[in-house]
Amino acid sequence: MGGVLRSLREMEARSIMGGLPERLQAVAGRVAAAALAAGRHAEGIRIVAVSKTFPPARIREACAAGQRDFGENYLQEAVEKMDVLADLPITWHYIGPIQSNKTRTIAERFHWVHSVDRLKIAERLSAQRPSGLPPLEICLQVNVSGEASKSGVAPGDVTALAAAVAQLPNLRLRGLMAIPEPTDDVALQRRRFATLRQLRDATGLGLDTLSMGMSDDLESAVAEGATIVRVGRAIFGDRG
Repeated sequence: MGGVLRSLREMEARSIMGGLPERLQAVAGRVAAAALAAGRHAEGIRIVAVSKTFPPARIREACAAGQRDFGENYLQEAVEKMDVLADLPITWHYIGPIQSNKTRTIAERFHWVHSVDRLKIAERLSAQRPSGLPPLEICLQVNVSGEASKSGVAPGDVTALAAAVAQLPNLRLRGLMAIPEPTDDVALQRRRFATLRQLRDATGLGLDTLSMGMSDDLESAVAEGATIVRVGRAIFGDRG
């Protein structure tokens, strides 16, 4: 299996010199190989292309290649892209920190929000979600690596927050999200992702989503049950 993963990473490296279709194919190949190694079906793993700082033309190119899910961190930038790309069948994911004064626009414009870590924010999103739209799909962000500078609810507070958010109208609590501290230690990557899976299951709410894994650690995330991986650099290349 290690040889297969090395080959896929080499293919991904070569694709950096190619276009978005080749990069998307390389990432999909990595996800498929990781799923096979874990005894899972790749069809159950959604790839969100993290398009923050990249122009609408790049998103349009990726969409033409079959990508439908895009993640944005910066609200004003995201709204501008949404307006330009309104003709495309895109599912928009908000994955950045959420300030209280931004919740109305997020509630009105996005399909998914991955970064809820306070009940106050969830309550505002619920109250401000337009009645004509389906419920907003929600993940709770968890600080699984204990970084003081990292957003996210503490692991010990997940169950209580999940129970409260699950009761809010206009929201659909789907699962948990994490952005662990970067490390090359695969065993440590897997332990942190396993922690997120265990926390989700411990809520007792039947949640179906684990949003975890990025360009450098998506194999470990898939091995531990990721249903969404958020990939930026491996798809769009390095940011300027």
